[in-house]
Amino acid sequence: QVQLVESGGGSVQAGGSLRVSCEASRSFYNKYCMGWFRQAPGKEREGVAVVSTGGGSTYYGDSVKGRFTISLDNAKNTPHLQMNDLKPEDTAMYYCAASGFFRPCPATLVPGYFPFWGQGTQVTVSS
Repeated sequence: QVQLVESGGGSVQAGGSLRVSCEASRSFYNKYCMGWFRQAPGKEREGVAVVSTGGGSTYYGDSVKGRFTISLDNAKNTPHLQMNDLKPEDTAMYYCAASGFFRPCPATLVPGYFPFWGQGTQVTVSS
């Protein structure tokens, strides 16, 4: 079993930046997909960005392309998410997710692909 813990959420004005991070109870070596999803009240969970461990592909949701960047922590291969030019519509609970072993990142960001989830960190963007 894996435990994931998010941190770094908070409140910011539109146009500002935040960085959210994910800590894990163990390291992720090659052949995993790590990602960030978000869920606003009353809406479905939405894929934000994913990245393959071992130097593989990254994929972003259309609404965050060009503004958000996903990267991996060198020690454990857990994902960080740098969010720039934040907009009020980015307001949501942000969740860290990890795939099972030997699962490459899918181009379509589907929550059901990921069996391991953190509890989330709140990001609030005011206009």
